[in-house]
Amino acid sequence: MPRYLISFDDGAMDHLGGDLVQAGIDAHAVLRDAKAANVWITGGGLLRQQAHIVDTDGTVRLGDVPERKAVLGGFALIEVATLDEALGWAHRIAAACRCAQEVRLVMDDPEV
Repeated sequence: MPRYLISFDDGAMDHLGGDLVQAGIDAHAVLRDAKAANVWITGGGLLRQQAHIVDTDGTVRLGDVPERKAVLGGFALIEVATLDEALGWAHRIAAACRCAQEVRLVMDDPEV
């Protein structure tokens, strides 16, 4: 069954101010519904911080800070039969989080 990544950019919820608490309550309600519907795989918000980059030779370096480039602020990974279903869940998450959501098909890996 297809898997979809539903995500938003870091800072997309900055405009909420005091409404952030209610957005969290609303988002958790949607996530509980997704779990009950057996479409939820994993997800969560990401802290705004500098990334650690692991190079191909194994060395670790600090990457750009989020203010210099677009970075992921949060995500949900779901498994549903159709794109329309994924878009429906994205709509519910967008309404709860009060910010637009990007929906992308996760490529299937036949060896996994």
